[in-house]
Amino acid sequence: MYVLGLSGYYHDSAACLIKDGAILAAAQEERFTRIKNDAAFPQKSIEYCLAYAGIRLSDVDHIVFYEKPFLKFERLLETFLSSAPYGIRPFLKAMPIWLKEKLYFKKMLVNALRRIDQEWRPGEGQLLFCKHHQSHAASAFYASPFSSAVILTVDGVGEWETTSVSIGAGHHIQPDCYIAFPHSLGLLYSAFTYHLGFKVNCDEYKVMGLAPYGKPVYLDIIFDELVDMKSDGSFQLNMKYFNYTTGLTMTSKHFDVLINAARRHPDEPISQKHMDIAASIQTAAEQIMLKITTALYAKHRIENLCLAGGVALNCVVNSKILKLSGFKNIWVQPAAGDAGGALGAALAVYHQYLDNKRLNTSQDRMQNSLLGPECTTNQVLQALNASGLAYEKYEKRQLYSTIASEIAGGKVVGYFNGRMEFGPRALGARSILADARNPEMQSLLNQKIKFRESFRPFAPAVLEEFADDYFDLGVKSPYMLMVGDVRSDKRIADQQQGETNVPSIKRARSVIPAVTHVDYSARLQTVNATDHPDFYQLIRTFFELTGCPMLINTSFNRMDEPIVCTPQDALDCFLGTGIDILVISEFLVRKSAI
Repeated sequence: MYVLGLSGYYHDSAACLIKDGAILAAAQEERFTRIKNDAAFPQKSIEYCLAYAGIRLSDVDHIVFYEKPFLKFERLLETFLSSAPYGIRPFLKAMPIWLKEKLYFKKMLVNALRRIDQEWRPGEGQLLFCKHHQSHAASAFYASPFSSAVILTVDGVGEWETTSVSIGAGHHIQPDCYIAFPHSLGLLYSAFTYHLGFKVNCDEYKVMGLAPYGKPVYLDIIFDELVDMKSDGSFQLNMKYFNYTTGLTMTSKHFDVLINAARRHPDEPISQKHMDIAASIQTAAEQIMLKITTALYAKHRIENLCLAGGVALNCVVNSKILKLSGFKNIWVQPAAGDAGGALGAALAVYHQYLDNKRLNTSQDRMQNSLLGPECTTNQVLQALNASGLAYEKYEKRQLYSTIASEIAGGKVVGYFNGRMEFGPRALGARSILADARNPEMQSLLNQKIKFRESFRPFAPAVLEEFADDYFDLGVKSPYMLMVGDVRSDKRIADQQQGETNVPSIKRARSVIPAVTHVDYSARLQTVNATDHPDFYQLIRTFFELTGCPMLINTSFNRMDEPIVCTPQDALDCFLGTGIDILVISEFLVRKSAI
C-alpha cells in the first residue's frame, strides 16, 4: 500500500511517499526549483518520490494533504469579523485568493496532480485531508523510537491550533489539549524576528544564533506586557502589541514604543540592543517551553516526549527541555517544520485512518533523514564533463584519506554523497566540511563561502563515541537538534572570556574554536557507523590523522539559497564561493586546478 503525503501553498512545500508504513522517499520542493522555502505545489518532489519507487500516481492508494483549507478559511473570516473594521487590508488582500483558489482547493489539487499523471482519477476516499497539527504530531510520534509518548507540537499556527498536546500509544494518537490562534509562541518569536529585521518563517534561527551575544534585559517586559503565562505553561498574548491579525506586519506601533526601538532595517548594522532583544525572546521561549513540558510530565508521567512544529527546530530550547523538564527521553522530528507535515500526513493516514499497526519502534524510522534523491555515476560524470573542470577519481579509502589531509591543511570541502537530507539540516550528504580546530575558520566560512552574518555559529559533526569527551549533552544527537556545552577541560582560559560581543567571536574559546559559540555552546551532530557509515568513516579518517574526532558540518549552500540537490547545483556553489575542494561521490575537483 502506497500513501503519498503533500504539504504546500504556505511555505516549505514537500512530498513524502510511504509503502506499507515504511518511509521510502521525501523531499522539499525548494531543492528542485532552487527557490528558498518554495510554497508552490510540490510537483517535482512528487515526481521524485514516484520515480524512486518506480510507480505512477495511479499506483498510489491514498494521497493526503497536510492541513484542511476550509478550517483555515474559517479562521480568516472569524478573525476579520472579530476585529472589524480593523484588518480590512489583509482581508481584502487574502479574499480574492481564497475565492479564486482556496475554496476550490480540492479541484485545484486534482488538476495539479493530473499534470503529473493524466490517467489518474481520484477514487472514493483516495484524496484526503489531515489537520495541520495532527500531521505534525504524527510525523513526530510515528517516526520516533517510542511505543508511547507525550507529543507536543508548537509552531506559528495551523488551522486554529498554535500549541497542541497529544498522547501517542501504539498506533493511536489521542488529542489532549491545545492553545488557539492568535496566541502563539511561534508567532511571538516571529514577531521579534520581524522586529530585528530578519525574514519571518525563514530566519528565526538567526535570532537563536544572535541571542548568546546579548543579555535578556527585556525579559520582564515580555512577561509583564506581552505574554500572560500560567503555571501549566498555557499563555495568552497581549494583542495590542501585534499586528498579524489585523495588519500586514507582525508588530504594531505599540511594540516599538514598548521596546523603545523602531524595527531594524535588514541592511542596518546589528547593535548591542538588537543582541539583547534576541537574548530576551530566546530566554522567554525557553521558559515558556520548559513550563509547558514540566507541567506535561507532571500530568502524564510518561517518560518519552516527541516534539514537532517549527519551534521544535530551536535546539537550545530542546536541550533545556531534555535537562530540566523531567522527561527522560526526547525525540524531535528532524523535518519539524511544514515540510515534515507531508510525512506526518502520510503516516497519519496509514496508522490512524487505515488502522495499521506500527513497524518496529526500537529505533526511529527517519533513516538519518537521508530520504532525498541521489545521483548515479553517469549523472555525476555528465555534469563534471560538461563543466570542463579537471577531476580525479578515488577509491573510497583513498578518497577519505585525501579529504582528511586537505581539511587538516586548512582547506574547505564541499561534500556531496549519497541521498540528500530531508529537513533543514545538512547531515553529511550535502555538507560543507572544515577543521573545527582552526580559529580562523568560523570567520572564513561566513565571509567567503556562506556570505552571511559574521555572528552565525557552525556545528560540529562528532564521532558518537567521542561526543561525551567534548560536550556535556549526554545523549545522541544525529539530527543536529540538541545543544551541548563544551566541557571545561576543552576550554581555553582567557582574561576576556566574559565578553560576548561579535568581535570577540574571533578569539579561541576552546580546542575546537570554530564550533564553540560565545557562550561555550555547540549545536552538535553525533555520527555512528551503523546509521551513517560513509560520513562516519570520513570523520574517523580525520580523527586517525589528527586526533580530533569531529569536523565542522554546515549546509552546502550560500545564504538565502536552498541546500544543493544535484551535481550541477554543487558545481555552481563550488564555483561561486571560496570552497577549495569539491567532492561528488568518488570524484574530486580542486579549485587550484581551475
